[in-house]
Amino acid sequence: MKSEYFTNSPTQTKKLGGVIAKKILQRKARKTANVLGLEGDLGGGKTTFLQGFAKGLGIKEKILSPTFIIIKRFKIKDLRFKNFYHIDCYRIKRPKDILDLGFKKTISDPKNIVAVEWADRIKNILPKNTILVKFEFIDIKRRKITIIMKRQWQKKKSD
Repeated sequence: MKSEYFTNSPTQTKKLGGVIAKKILQRKARKTANVLGLEGDLGGGKTTFLQGFAKGLGIKEKILSPTFIIIKRFKIKDLRFKNFYHIDCYRIKRPKDILDLGFKKTISDPKNIVAVEWADRIKNILPKNTILVKFEFIDIKRRKITIIMKRQWQKKKSD
């Protein structure tokens, strides 16, 4: 499945994030975490999207990119989900580095929702059912945001 969206402001990008969060909250129970992999240039809207996404999950805390701490956990007040993990792989040199931080355990818990910024840096260890959210600049304000399942993403990457 592939969907394309165009946003004209940070407010619209946040709103889209909230809509996607609500869709994830409505998904059927899974055996593992719901994982989103965000990809795009610096300043492309990844963190802005996740601010709206977290709000859509009911999180009231301020969402900033955890570039230096790498992983930030937020509690979700939902019967089916416990935690939202915001992971920033910008400073990750090798995919193994994220594994040393307990990534496998985090993504194996079905009560977790995990969003990974700079997901292309660890694409080989992301689960098969990762939802890819790709951000592209159209101009200073406009963004094209494409959401695809990882299986399709992998297929296109290897072409």
